[in-house]
Amino acid sequence: MSAALQAKALLIRAVECDQSGRILEAQTLYQDGIAQLMTFVSTEPDEVKRKGFLTRIKEYMDRADAIKARVNGQLMLGEIVTHLSIEENDTGYDYDQIFGKYMTNQTIEIMLEEPYLSQNYQYQNLIRFLELAVTNCTQLKYVRLVTKKDAANPEQQSTNLGQIKADLERRQISFYIKYEDTLHDRKIFLSNGYIIKIGRGLHFYKASNPMYSIGLTNYRYRKCLQTDVDIWRTSRIPN
Repeated sequence: MSAALQAKALLIRAVECDQSGRILEAQTLYQDGIAQLMTFVSTEPDEVKRKGFLTRIKEYMDRADAIKARVNGQLMLGEIVTHLSIEENDTGYDYDQIFGKYMTNQTIEIMLEEPYLSQNYQYQNLIRFLELAVTNCTQLKYVRLVTKKDAANPEQQSTNLGQIKADLERRQISFYIKYEDTLHDRKIFLSNGYIIKIGRGLHFYKASNPMYSIGLTNYRYRKCLQTDVDIWRTSRIPN
């Protein structure tokens, strides 16, 4: 498929997602489609055609910027509905107990900002979170993961996340990975209007000790590191 056709396909999907309220996915598709269209336009010899393409690109860029502004605005607003302080060595806190009730079938998109994904246990925590999302969010269509690139082993990180991406896509859930090396904050944004902020992100569990003991697979029996959890509610993002 030519660059122009690839760009067209991406932008058609972006508009479809935009119109159906899947704005996180639409934002990604707009960005990818614009990038491909810009590459094509740079090689277009016809000045009139090039100007026409640039006009359309400007329209798509304006729409993508509007979505970004709206998402950022939602992340900054809202009210706390739940505050939880988890003390050192506390037990009884798995993801489902803490925020599972906010992950509903009205959640069609999720954005997860988790800076640290390099160790096996961190990937396991990510999988546990995604298992909860797949179970509770029966209409889930799109997950955006924002994380840091593993400077020590980027190839392994790419392989691990690629496996997760392929598995989700077999379940008709798009998975988009964005690397931000300056990322520090941890948050989970649900498209039904809830934002989950955990001081330590997904990684607040201690290792099972000894390994083969209660808590190895059921994390409600795991000892925790000290952290705070705030759950915010915003108005649901409009279409």
